[in-house]
Amino acid sequence: MSGINKVILVGHLGKDPEVRHLEGGVTVASFPLATSETFNKDGKRVEQTEWHNIVLWRGLAEVASKYLQKGKLVYIEGKLRTRSFEDKEKVKKYVTEVVAENFTMLGRKSDFEPSAPNGNNGGSKIEDDFSTSIDESGDLPF
Repeated sequence: MSGINKVILVGHLGKDPEVRHLEGGVTVASFPLATSETFNKDGKRVEQTEWHNIVLWRGLAEVASKYLQKGKLVYIEGKLRTRSFEDKEKVKKYVTEVVAENFTMLGRKSDFEPSAPNGNNGGSKIEDDFSTSIDESGDLPF
C-alpha cells in the first residue's frame, strides 16, 4: 500500500504571491500562509500562529498571481515536499513547502476582484465558482 501525502490549510496570505517565469514558459508562484489556533493555557487565551511556505505551478500560479493578495483568506489543498539547496556559504539547507494542487478563495467575491495597473478592476469578473484546481495534465478546468 502506498502512503498518503495530503495537506489541507485555511489561512491568510502573509504577502502577495511572488511570481517567477522559468524556462519553457513555466510559471511558479509562492507565498507564506499563516494559520492560527487559539487555546487556553493556565486560564489564559493563547493564540499560536504557524507559517507555511506555499508553492503553486503553471495555470494555478497564474490564477493566484491575479487574484490573491496579502491578508486574503484561502483554503489550500496540496502535498508536502522537502527540498535541499546550498546557500551562499555552501551550507546545505532544507525547506519544506506545501505544493498546492488546488485552492479556494474564501470571503466576499469583491475581495478577489483583480486589480488593473491603474487601480480599478477594469470591469473584470471572477467566475462564480471561486474554486481553482489543476488536473493531471496541469491544465485549469476553465
